[in-house]
Amino acid sequence: MIIIGEKINGAIPSTGKAIAEKDAEFIRNLAIKQAEAGADFIDVCASVDDDIELETMKWLIDIVQDAVDTPIAVDSPNVYTCIESMKYCNKPGLFNSVSLEGDKVDVAFKVLADTKWECVALLNSDKGIPKTAKDRLEVFTDLMAKCKEYNIDPSRMHIDPLIEMLCTSEDGITMVTEVIREIKKQYPTIHVTGAVSNISFNLPARRIANQAFAVLAMSAGMDSFILDPLNKDMMGMLFATEAMMGEDEYCMEYIGAFREGIFVK
Repeated sequence: MIIIGEKINGAIPSTGKAIAEKDAEFIRNLAIKQAEAGADFIDVCASVDDDIELETMKWLIDIVQDAVDTPIAVDSPNVYTCIESMKYCNKPGLFNSVSLEGDKVDVAFKVLADTKWECVALLNSDKGIPKTAKDRLEVFTDLMAKCKEYNIDPSRMHIDPLIEMLCTSEDGITMVTEVIREIKKQYPTIHVTGAVSNISFNLPARRIANQAFAVLAMSAGMDSFILDPLNKDMMGMLFATEAMMGEDEYCMEYIGAFREGIFVK
């Protein structure tokens, strides 16, 4: 189970305010709290205007690295910003993200190929977001051909099957779980990731929907989560589900996380 802490993102109003006001202590505290809560990566996404995005990413990365040792996920829709941001990181982290839109994957994979960086890849292309499981898996096939071309091992990839709003879905998450299962069947060592909260947009009691989705997605093979690690209910649900799936020998991780206060009764 891989946790990607999502809190340092300028699209979140409180974080965006801190970035605008250059409130380094706010960012520092967010990094520390997420690391203490068990995040394996700290996502850093500036979400500012293009002309100041890179300098803002450097400012954020410097603060996070001064506060914690947790690897950073450099996050931007601009693949070149991600590439430049890698240079400010003191250890390999997570590249978030690539897709088959335009030349994004080729530009990124040329840089990532001979490194230890991991990479998030979205299953969309120049045709947009595929509407069926079959179409998403076709994009996945093309993506893995690119991995082979650049000699990037599947274990370094975090595939995002594209989690969409439940309230506009015709079949719940059936399509997403079908895609997850097939991805893991074809490549057992690959990771499947996604922003858990995407499922609950425009729904009441979003935390309940998010938790239900996480359990179903984990049972299908999802093992990498972009979420708020400070949400103790969610973290408890993830550890409990992992134990019930037989992936936590003698429930040691569950017990350890409870004792560390990562989740509560």
